[in-house]
Amino acid sequence: MEPLSWTGALGTILDPILYIVGPAFLALLVLRALVAGVMAAPTMRTNPDGTLSAVSGGLPVLIPRLSNWVSLALGLLVVAYLLAGAIMGAYGAGIIGGISQQLVPVWLSLIALFIASFTFKRRLGLYGKLFDSTIGMVGFALVMFWVFTGIYAGLDMLITHDPLSQVSGMKNKGPGTPLRGAAPEDFQWYLLGGDNLARDVFSRVLSGSTIVIAIAPLATLFAFMVGITLGLPAGYYGGKLDTFLSFLANLILAFPVILLFYLLVTPEIVQTGLPQFMAVVLFFFPLIFFAVLIHSRYRTQPRKNALWLALVLTPLFLLYMSAINGEGTKVNIWPLDFFDIPPGILVVFVSVVFVNSPTVFRIVRGLAMDIKTRDYVAAAQTRGERPWYIMLWEILPNARGPLIVDFCLRIGYTTILLGTLGFFGLGLPPESPDWGSTINDGRKLLSIYLHPALPPAFALLTLVLGLNLLADGLREESLRD
Repeated sequence: MEPLSWTGALGTILDPILYIVGPAFLALLVLRALVAGVMAAPTMRTNPDGTLSAVSGGLPVLIPRLSNWVSLALGLLVVAYLLAGAIMGAYGAGIIGGISQQLVPVWLSLIALFIASFTFKRRLGLYGKLFDSTIGMVGFALVMFWVFTGIYAGLDMLITHDPLSQVSGMKNKGPGTPLRGAAPEDFQWYLLGGDNLARDVFSRVLSGSTIVIAIAPLATLFAFMVGITLGLPAGYYGGKLDTFLSFLANLILAFPVILLFYLLVTPEIVQTGLPQFMAVVLFFFPLIFFAVLIHSRYRTQPRKNALWLALVLTPLFLLYMSAINGEGTKVNIWPLDFFDIPPGILVVFVSVVFVNSPTVFRIVRGLAMDIKTRDYVAAAQTRGERPWYIMLWEILPNARGPLIVDFCLRIGYTTILLGTLGFFGLGLPPESPDWGSTINDGRKLLSIYLHPALPPAFALLTLVLGLNLLADGLREESLRD
């Protein structure tokens, strides 16, 4: 069987267009930057009545218009590659076709999500307003692409080969290399080539997205639970409580992040059970948060208060005990253990929560100190509302804009942090297909073979870029409220 080219038969039609549109797009980007820098000030014209007006037209107007049209053409060309590739597959459209066809569930999910979002965007609050921002939509599309990829890859719907299996003769083979001795029911190629241990790079990148999507948002959410639960009373009450909590936060922030991770994930520290003991404390904050949230809202309605507390806290408590409990570990006290978190992932998860919580605490504290001086807070105090009600139902909702933006950005920081840990071989097992480990494996032969390291690096780049663009779009829309 012959190796695949990048575009196969599809390239005879679309590649010539790409060779024209691609360089034109890059050239117009450079010209646009030059025109914006050199001709930033508009040309002024003196009117008959002595007033001045800006003169439109010329290069400052023409080049951005051309750039927009060429960008649209390039976007449509990419869609044509993906759509035709999904239909034709690897046999007709080469590597691009094989990848696009494997990702058909992701494309369908994205299309369904965007159709539903556009249809009901006026009823969806800030999320719906996101679709009025081009930057926000692009960022959201990139993020949701990797979310759906991580979900479907975790369900074995996308990967072509076992990400840990090694195939004889496929060591460091280039993209599109046919699989030696493949059975008829097997996928016939390594779409993105093999790494230095003869594993499929394409499958490892997709499997790595599952790890990132599972850890980064959830760890960031836990960090926000900790930061909000401690930051609100510190900013609202002030005084000695604020001084004490701020000192603890500053103490943690005084250490370099990488040094903290080195300390937390070293085998000697792990053997002491410190990560599990930290999990006992940090994982308890969601229970505290929801308990206080519900009680402060329904304090005057005992039956409804008890009902909601039971409905929310019972499953959370069972999840909490299963998360901290581990057979053969320092914390093994609960008989109803529904799942076990792998030790490497638990160490990384706890470390990320521990490092991010102080920064979230400082942000929430600052917002609480500002918002508590507003009139609606004074009105709630005049009505006789309790402090926790004011913090959670008056201050927190009015701080949601900056917190949502920071949440998106912090997921990006966490993603980079996970990649850095994997790159240095910290926490996760060495054979893990996470992006950082895959980049590190490919780095060793980067001067000879580019294909093992570039796909996971590009995946990490696009996810973080999408999160940053999504945060910019949310910030832009929240400022309009």
